[in-house]
Amino acid sequence: MDDYDNVYDDHLRARSYSRLSFPGTYYLAFRDLPLLIDKYVEGREALDFGCGTGRSTRFLQALGFTATGVDISEPMLREARKLDPEGDYRFVGEKGLGGLGGDRFDLILSAFTFDNFPGLQERGKALAGLSSLLDGRGRIISIVSSPEIYVNEWVSFSTRDYPENRDAGSGDRVLIEILGVEDSRPVEDTICTDRDYLELYHGAGLSVLETDRPLAKGDEEIDWVNETEIPPWVIYVLGADSGPGETG
Repeated sequence: MDDYDNVYDDHLRARSYSRLSFPGTYYLAFRDLPLLIDKYVEGREALDFGCGTGRSTRFLQALGFTATGVDISEPMLREARKLDPEGDYRFVGEKGLGGLGGDRFDLILSAFTFDNFPGLQERGKALAGLSSLLDGRGRIISIVSSPEIYVNEWVSFSTRDYPENRDAGSGDRVLIEILGVEDSRPVEDTICTDRDYLELYHGAGLSVLETDRPLAKGDEEIDWVNETEIPPWVIYVLGADSGPGETG
């Protein structure tokens, strides 16, 4: 993960994000994970790639995993360790994922991490590195923002002030504001289409086992904006390439 621009390498953002759980639109990103994990994952050793302040690491712990969180932001990791002093949170700097040594994992979770990569080539390199850390029938579950998230309004996000997002294609930078957090500065992400993700997975020796585009059901106690009709997230379940897979 070294050499990647990280807008979250910031003390104010870290304090702000440490107070986030799974509100609003975020709920949909995590709602289906227990079922997907039960369906595809064997074993209990997990890596949380881009763990931030540890929200997703603690989610994995609650599901019974021994979870290691890694990130390139020291401010985020400091907040994670405050919230979870017994947790395993590691900084991956110059050695990148190589700093994990011979560790192998049954599950690698990447929650929104790839949204912040500065380009498609960097995503491909990281995916190849993650693939090498899988243990046998290990799985990668990657949650990424759908391109639609950057051109619509949501319970937890706003893009109305960034009309230029509508002209963005894969590899272009886009802006999005996270609502209900202390730090109101927009986040700068890099958009990536489903087609390009599929090419990146293939190039990293990974097959798509399942693609989930979660929608709100409408019976939740949340006043949804577009979440019942437009999926804000895409969840890819990935395994080491062993032939044709489901491609969504």
